[in-house]
Amino acid sequence: MNFEPVVLFFVLGVIAGLLRSDLKIPSSIYEALSIFILLAIGLKGGVELAKHNVGDLVLDAMVVIFVGALIPLVAFPVLRFIGRMSRADSASIAAHYGSVSVVTFSVGITLLGHEMLDFEGYLIVFLVFLEIPALVLGVIMARHGQGEVRWGKLLHEVFFGKSIYLLAGGLLIGFIAGSEGIKPLDKLFFDLFKGVLALFLLEMGLVASMRIAALREYGAFLAGFAVLMPIFSATLGTLTGWMLGLSVGGTFLLATLYASASYIAAPAAMRIAVPEANPALSIGASLGMTFPFNIFVGIPLYLWMAKFIHATGG
Repeated sequence: MNFEPVVLFFVLGVIAGLLRSDLKIPSSIYEALSIFILLAIGLKGGVELAKHNVGDLVLDAMVVIFVGALIPLVAFPVLRFIGRMSRADSASIAAHYGSVSVVTFSVGITLLGHEMLDFEGYLIVFLVFLEIPALVLGVIMARHGQGEVRWGKLLHEVFFGKSIYLLAGGLLIGFIAGSEGIKPLDKLFFDLFKGVLALFLLEMGLVASMRIAALREYGAFLAGFAVLMPIFSATLGTLTGWMLGLSVGGTFLLATLYASASYIAAPAAMRIAVPEANPALSIGASLGMTFPFNIFVGIPLYLWMAKFIHATGG
């Protein structure tokens, strides 16, 4: 399968970083790009959600959240007892892998457009929901038997941090406006989405190239975990999507969500709740290894898995 052009922008950024080019994306532009992506995905999800009976989605959402919570619960003992990492680092990394990446989700949507496959638009709701339990579980695992947790500050960071706030806000606006009301904004938020995503991936490539060194420093175990854990999580997502009756595109996107690892919301929350954890480990694994693995290998693999289970299991 040929790579989408937007993915090749990530390659351009990685190469620039490795060659120590003076290419830089100004921080103000990076912030603007991230705000655009979060709002655009939220708006799209809200418009699609308006087409469904919200009550019919409650059971599916509960199943998706429950299965998603299994990911950090599996990751933690692997990191703690097989990798022999500290409790704080194990819990922090597990939270990153239980949480999700909106950019990975965006690339998945772009691939579905390339493949001309439809998907259930309300999956954006699951993206918002999946951020929360993983972060809370990460704190519980880090702090178990080790004193109090500043829950107020943590929950404020989780619910009112940029990622969740903009996704949820865009979701609400799209839901209220509906497909007709949102039309005046179509050209800005929907037609320009792929171009903005391409620029954002260019910056992600630059950042990822600087995180690869952290994986070399901490050994092959973490690099192996950063590749194998997404495959395990995507398998859970594929089975869950198929059992819930999602389409091929929906099953693929759920698998992609489960397989992704956060490098925006989770680092901010863990910095507050588990300050003794080493962020180089969690960000190095999630952004330096898992993100590029998902972009180049994982996402095509997860689409094949979704097509396979629908062709043979349906």
